Amino acid sequence: MVATGGGSVSVVFGLRKHAAGRLPTGPWPTSVRAVDTSRGLVLVVEDEPTISDLVRRYLTAAGFGVHLETTVADGLAAVRRLRPAVVLLDVGLPDGEGTEVCRSMRAAGDWTPVLFVTARDDEVERVLGLELGADDYVTKPFSPRELVARVRTVVRRSTAPTGPKVLRDGSVDLDPASRTLTVEGRACHLTTTEFNLLEVLMTSPGKVFDRAELLARAWGHADYGTSRTVDVHVAQLRAKLGEHCPVETVRGIGYRARRRP
Repeated sequence: MVATGGGSVSVVFGLRKHAAGRLPTGPWPTSVRAVDTSRGLVLVVEDEPTISDLVRRYLTAAGFGVHLETTVADGLAAVRRLRPAVVLLDVGLPDGEGTEVCRSMRAAGDWTPVLFVTARDDEVERVLGLELGADDYVTKPFSPRELVARVRTVVRRSTAPTGPKVLRDGSVDLDPASRTLTVEGRACHLTTTEFNLLEVLMTSPGKVFDRAELLARAWGHADYGTSRTVDVHVAQLRAKLGEHCPVETVRGIGYRARRRP
């Protein structure tokens, strides 16, 4: 089932039924307005027709175009073909794990924002998803309105206009305008959330941020996730930047970017 639209593309991967068989919570939209293609096309990969139709209705009502797929293979092919603006991945799909889509994207150097959706609400899988390079995480049952809000937030974070100032710490140069990071002159690829987190910290070197403030500033909503969510992203930054990473732990509080003399 396909409804095409122009503009940029966002992708929603399979939102499977809740373990108890319940659908996402929230009222069914009574009307759908014409698609505002400036918000982009959303690809939904979902093997449950009732759920995919509900998600399609809400996304269409929010002004997105919608294209539907049902498997990991077709979803990954659509990512390559359509060049999405954001990807929502279900962890469990009929032909495999949605995490493999994210892994393949990152291995190919595709840092399109990824949001995982799953019924498996346990910390191990949540951390696994973030370590694979996801930008956000939603568990089921979910409110369709919240899902649409999360899509909007991820898109806004990845395309928000920024000032021209390059933030520098030793050999680390972070350019908010081009959303690029170099370490010793070499490009270093970050997810949207990793980039936003590092930008927040480097914009105010020496300032200590607690985890709730970082969730609000980098994720756009302080009520999402846990302190572990922030810790995982900091660990990913340190793994990618190595000894050049400017992020310091302030025990019992949170994190700061070191202040250069």
